[in-house]
Amino acid sequence: MTAREDREDREDREDREDMRLDPELENDLGAELEMRGDQLMAELEAAREEAAHNLETAQRVQAEFDNYRKRIARDHADAVKRAGERIVSHLLPVVDSLERAIDHVTAGGDRSDLLSGVEMVHGQLLDVLAKEGVEQIDPFGQSFDALKHQAVGQKEDSEVPEGTVVETYQKGYEMHGRVVRPATVVVSTGGPAAEE
Repeated sequence: MTAREDREDREDREDREDMRLDPELENDLGAELEMRGDQLMAELEAAREEAAHNLETAQRVQAEFDNYRKRIARDHADAVKRAGERIVSHLLPVVDSLERAIDHVTAGGDRSDLLSGVEMVHGQLLDVLAKEGVEQIDPFGQSFDALKHQAVGQKEDSEVPEGTVVETYQKGYEMHGRVVRPATVVVSTGGPAAEE
């Protein structure tokens, strides 16, 4: 007897045991049970088949959902990798331009050209950042905004309204409306009250 046949035989015995009726129920129903017994057994068997079918369907749906969840996680990880790849491909021309500028000066080229070359590379880099949704925060002359600026000092200046950015040590950047790095600034004091 194979393991499968043994398992089927055991299941048949369990089913027969399950089909035996409770003696108390048998006494209560009496003659009615004898008349309806076959019908009850048929209904019981149909209910068991339906339950087995529903269990199989639920297990199949669960397996499909697990596979879907794994596929979504894999696709998301792949999309993150590709996003980084896209940015790098946009930055490579900037690196190439920097290397050409260094090679030009190292080979004895005119150092005055270096400044214009670096300015061009800077413009290329800002263009790449702009394509990714990055904007500079250069708040010079604007009112201090704690959400976009970080004050590192105060400077007394009676000519400008109080709380005006009078120096920018480091520009800030925001991406899609979210501050990536606040601008580092010096704020005025001692001037007239700022208008709201």
